[in-house]
Amino acid sequence: MTGTAPPYCTIVPPHLLDHLSRAADPVIAAAARRTLVTDAANRTARRLTTVAGAAPVARDAGAAADRPRRTVYDAGHRTALPGRKVRAEGADPTGDATVNRAYAGLGATFELFRDAYGRNSIDGSGLPLDATVHYDREYNNAFWNGDRMVFGDGDGRVFQDFTIAVDVIGHELAHGVTQYTANLAYFGQSGALNESMSDVFGSLVKQKALGQTTEQADWLIGAGLLAPEVRGVALRSMKAPGTAYDDDVLGKDPQPATMADYVHTGADNGGVHINSGIPNHAFYLFAKELGGNAWERAGRVWYDVLTGGRLAVDAEFADFSRLTVAAARERFGAGGPEADAVVKAWSTVGLPTE
Repeated sequence: MTGTAPPYCTIVPPHLLDHLSRAADPVIAAAARRTLVTDAANRTARRLTTVAGAAPVARDAGAAADRPRRTVYDAGHRTALPGRKVRAEGADPTGDATVNRAYAGLGATFELFRDAYGRNSIDGSGLPLDATVHYDREYNNAFWNGDRMVFGDGDGRVFQDFTIAVDVIGHELAHGVTQYTANLAYFGQSGALNESMSDVFGSLVKQKALGQTTEQADWLIGAGLLAPEVRGVALRSMKAPGTAYDDDVLGKDPQPATMADYVHTGADNGGVHINSGIPNHAFYLFAKELGGNAWERAGRVWYDVLTGGRLAVDAEFADFSRLTVAAARERFGAGGPEADAVVKAWSTVGLPTE
């Protein structure tokens, strides 16, 4: 692993929680403020862990490469990690649906990377997959902290249980794949690429788990997370960035779909959760043009670039677009439909390919 330290990554961006923290409803505002404070503490802890050096992760040299090693813990609405072990690999389902959804989502993510790309867990070497559920009280987020997945239950007013959306689980674990490969710096365009990679592979986890083609998929990130009274369908839309929600309390989805609407901001680490809509949309257009199962050809090109060693830590969108064209030509041939489709996709969103 090279480059900058892997970040603490949340599915709900700080700018959205900051908006909610100013809501007129004191219950909604209080839950958002609690989440922001917890996230800030976790970011600090992540930086300190990086400086001090994390404890080595135990690996079983004899573990099979074709099976995950999952463990789910229950934080009991506290913040101490990992919490109480409630389900280990191979154990029967529990009476807690949240635990069972987390366990299944870890498995679905493992299976995508194994079946589609021959990867043994997120680090490529059989890393155990750990998750903690029921984290804190009314915690409106889920995160990857460099070592494990952690899920809040939501406040029930704006957000529901964060294990509901399998693509959220895939998204956060994909941050781990990026951490162990290109380790894209979490700021500006490289940070937006980091977020987009997680949205792409999170969506592919859901599509593969549901057996969906590109035409059948909804291309939403976090569908099912928003409470029924919220006007919105998800956190983000890859098909139509900027349309996932438009709500009096939650605000308006700020994601652009093309470079013409690129958002220049110092918030959210330079807009990593906002401008990720542009490469997200390019992937959607690429996959849609090819049809079939998005993880097979479009996903393969993205995975090749992420793991190929040529993607710089501080890569910008234009660097990534050029590398995907080269990867499509290398894997599928210069004159094939894959190369043509990826050039067309990037051109549509306003990025160069040569």
